[in-house]
Amino acid sequence: MELYIRIKDGQPFKHPILRDNFCQAFPDVDVNNLPPEFARFERIERPVLGMYEVMVSEDPTYELVDGVYKDVWQKRDMTAEEKETTRQVAIKAAQDFWAARLQAENWSAWVLNEETFQYEPPIPRPEPDQTKLDAGIKTFWCGADANWKDTPARPEGEFKFDFFAWQWVEITP
Repeated sequence: MELYIRIKDGQPFKHPILRDNFCQAFPDVDVNNLPPEFARFERIERPVLGMYEVMVSEDPTYELVDGVYKDVWQKRDMTAEEKETTRQVAIKAAQDFWAARLQAENWSAWVLNEETFQYEPPIPRPEPDQTKLDAGIKTFWCGADANWKDTPARPEGEFKFDFFAWQWVEITP
């Protein structure tokens, strides 16, 4: 997408114009040899923010960068107070999501990592065993034993696993 922008008093004026519209509005201007009152423009995507960053403005400024006018987005790091508020909101959201899971009690021994906002088991998960997987046996966390445990082989059809009964239960419509 080719864009151009008008320059007035050395500053970008209004907004970028698509090449086709530019050529219709200014038919006498050669886009390969622009006069000083026009310049090429390059759209820059809004940056993805880190967890502790905020945009200074919702709109970019238009600035000359390496001979081309571009969108320039301003972001900043959060203040300590903003970071703590954001952290507390993220912790609460993770806790609420975790508590709302089906059969959530099974994972009650897992602990929230407040850096990653992910719940982690008290014992690392064993490496997958392809032979077991091929036989339909899965390794799940067993809250009753507070350890990883192999399931019975999964039967054919529509089943879900009941962590309390430690068995596959047929899904009925």
